[in-house]
Formats: sequence, C-alpha cells, structure tokens
Amino acid sequence: MEKKPGVKDTGKKKLDIKDISKTALSLTESIVNKKAEGITSVSAEDNGWKVNVEVLERKAVPDTQDLLSTYELKLNGDGEITGYKRTTMRRRCDRVAEEQE
Repeated sequence: MEKKPGVKDTGKKKLDIKDISKTALSLTESIVNKKAEGITSVSAEDNGWKVNVEVLERKAVPDTQDLLSTYELKLNGDGEITGYKRTTMRRRCDRVAEEQE
C-alpha cells in the first residue's frame, strides 16, 4: 500500500466497533470489579466512542431479582478510557424502555 504524502504512519490499526466492544467489556469489568453482561449500545463520537455496558451488580434468587446497572464509557479513538459513569440500575425483571432518537 502506498503511503499518502503528508500522512504520518503511526503503525496503529484503526479500531472498529468489534474492537471497541471487546475493550469496553474488559475495561468495565476491571473498573467496577463486577461481571459485564453485555453491550447495550455503541456509537462513534467526534473524538472517540460512547459505549453502554450492562453489569450484574447483585445476584439474587430467583434471578429475575438480579440487580443490573448500565455504565456509559467514553473511549478515545485508540480505545483508551476517558470517562465512565453508571446511568441506570434495575431488576432483571423490569422492562427496559427503548430510547427514542
């Protein structure tokens, strides 16, 4: 592949949505020290990515009473975390309202 004039080759591979999802799951588990259940959304932003990860906060019997939280992670273009916050908490049996855009 021919290098474009004036473009610096950093040797880094551009991260795609799959890479960002895997990174976000791993980061979430290491930051909050709880099991990540899965990704609920990923969106590209001007300076990186916004990822929502659902986390098992507390296991219960029956499992419909498990407590789940959603964490919003902000990652830069290299997949490094720049911020996170817990946005919601619910029981597993509670309905989730779809966000309208």
